[in-house]
Amino acid sequence: MNKLAAEFIGTFWLVLGGCGSAVLAAAFPGVGIGLHGVSLAFGLTVLTMAYAIGHISGCHLNPAVSVGLWAGGRFEGKDLLGYIIAQTLGAIAAAAVLYVIATGRAGVDIGGFASNGYDALSPGKYSMMAALVTEIVMTAMFLFVIMGATDKRAPAGFAPIAIGLCLTLIHLVSIPITNTSVNPARSTGVALFAGGGYVAQLWLFWIAPIVGGAIGAVVYKFVAKRD
Repeated sequence: MNKLAAEFIGTFWLVLGGCGSAVLAAAFPGVGIGLHGVSLAFGLTVLTMAYAIGHISGCHLNPAVSVGLWAGGRFEGKDLLGYIIAQTLGAIAAAAVLYVIATGRAGVDIGGFASNGYDALSPGKYSMMAALVTEIVMTAMFLFVIMGATDKRAPAGFAPIAIGLCLTLIHLVSIPITNTSVNPARSTGVALFAGGGYVAQLWLFWIAPIVGGAIGAVVYKFVAKRD
């Protein structure tokens, strides 16, 4: 249960910090953190939590990461469902807190509430195919970096930095396309409050990251195997 609690709290922090920066800070007049600030916020949530709970649960914070690590032989299948449930509940709890905060002033319009989407719901109006390819490739690269940074042969103690910076880079590239998911739990939490088409499009932000995560982990396992 301590591992599941850690995953709940870690994912809560990721959604509150990452999506919160987009919903609150980026939208506040005069603050202007924009794409760069939101990207950094997501990276910082993972970096800080990796140091805080990495030694407890592994700090997955993401069903696609859990599935990818399982596919790469780094995580036991018996723990997979519990992790995914804890992560999703943590994301929903964070979205609920963020919703209460965001609606705490008169006349507020939460809009897409930092949700992910394609076609008309894409920030740059990118197609479903563009969104699908983006989410698969970005999540695959994320898992490749995670697998490599946490390899026993990698320099000790630096994995959280590499992983956090990787997530920052992923957001810098893909926010205009899908508003960046690479995490089904993160997508689910905010979409439930945005409603409408964002919920209808959730299927892509579950399937694509999970497929991409498995691909990235398996590719790393092949590349890193010893002769």
